Amino acid sequence: MAETHASALVRPGDEERLADTLTRDHRTLSGAERRAELLVGGAWVAAVTTLLALAGPGDVRWVDALVVLVVVTLASRVRFAVLSGYTNPVLLGVVPALLLLPPQTVPVLTALALAAAGLPEVLRGRAAPARLLLAPANAWFTVGPAVVLAAAGAPSGSEAAAAVLALALAAQLGVDMLSSWARERLSGGAPLREQLHEAFWVYAVDVAFAPVGLLVALAAEDRTWALALMVPLFGLLQVFAAERRNRMEQLVELSTAYRGTAMVLGDVVESDDAYTGEHCRGVVELALAVCEELRLDRATRQRVEFGALLHDVGKVAVPKEIINKSGPLDADEWEVIKTHTVEGQRMLDTVGGLMRQVGIIVRAHHERWDGTGYPDGLAGEDIPIESRIVSACDTWNAMTTTRSYRRALTRADAVAELRRVAGSQLDPRVVGALLDVIARLGPVPDASALPPVPVAVAPERPPGVPAPAADLAAPQA
Repeated sequence: MAETHASALVRPGDEERLADTLTRDHRTLSGAERRAELLVGGAWVAAVTTLLALAGPGDVRWVDALVVLVVVTLASRVRFAVLSGYTNPVLLGVVPALLLLPPQTVPVLTALALAAAGLPEVLRGRAAPARLLLAPANAWFTVGPAVVLAAAGAPSGSEAAAAVLALALAAQLGVDMLSSWARERLSGGAPLREQLHEAFWVYAVDVAFAPVGLLVALAAEDRTWALALMVPLFGLLQVFAAERRNRMEQLVELSTAYRGTAMVLGDVVESDDAYTGEHCRGVVELALAVCEELRLDRATRQRVEFGALLHDVGKVAVPKEIINKSGPLDADEWEVIKTHTVEGQRMLDTVGGLMRQVGIIVRAHHERWDGTGYPDGLAGEDIPIESRIVSACDTWNAMTTTRSYRRALTRADAVAELRRVAGSQLDPRVVGALLDVIARLGPVPDASALPPVPVAVAPERPPGVPAPAADLAAPQA
């Protein structure tokens, strides 16, 4: 089975977890992981020992055991990288073993095969020796079907009833999921809900391989050596697994390149306008907290992170004399300021890939819930959720930041302003999540405690231009 269950499909935003998977073998086990493996692996030893004591070792020919050991080892070495783990065609060897050998002996043979499969990487220095300790816990998936088949009288492939085979498969999936949950729980890993979501594709692979393993068992009955005919198939699957790993590594590199591009553009914004750069970083932290509050998926959180970091990137194209103007802006200057959303999208479109999606967020982050924003006059749910989150966090950050022409609002006044504009300027659901996040944050310094500022005149808008709450703290829209 897999070291850790994961989806066979990598979703946007999961690249960091995938990168962890691709480098995990090189790291030794943490203290929490060692404790988890000791407890779950120890439970496996107790379960297998009990099974052998109750059912007895059975009549096993050493040649048959050796063939099974080699076949399961080779199948285990075919490792398809999936999110935060691996999956492999091990059932092509385990299912025949359960039906050709006394099933109570198969968990032990499987654990030995899993350890043998990892040994070459350890000897070459490509994997930490401690990774071999995972073999007993990884072999838990064989215990369920072994118990079912032993209780049914260890039927051969041709004698096993369909109900017994179905129950054995269900026991394999159930016991494996339970052991995986226990390991994650003990080591502080993914919660059960996330494990269930990620396990779907791995278990789909298992269900697909199980009948193939049954066919192999039927063909190899009375001639266990026939299992060795699968070895060329494992070689072919290994080629596919290597190609998949290469694609995964390229995906991680591409994600790193996107993040690096975002950081470089963020540095450009900061070097052009220090306030804007610091403001963007503050919006990023708050926006990610709101994403967590709203329980958004990783792909959305990634887009929000980049959108919050780059929402003002288009201001590098706005003349400095307008950006830094301390007095009122005239109508023409406001029209120039408002181009920063479109200009930001244009810049990100030139990068391509993920940044095209981020460009859509940047373009819409000054749209308003009531449809009076710019540049496209979008309203309500037509505004991307990522843009609505960035807009709300942008507003809070602007109101609670001291500028040259105005001190920061008090926490109470800023909260009251958020509530006032919910449903007009801002998405009320996003505002609710933001207020929950703010309630958990430390207090914002009270304006009365801040030193006086040299300029006390807020910039003016030309007639007919809506005044979002964010403009209470920022001369630009």
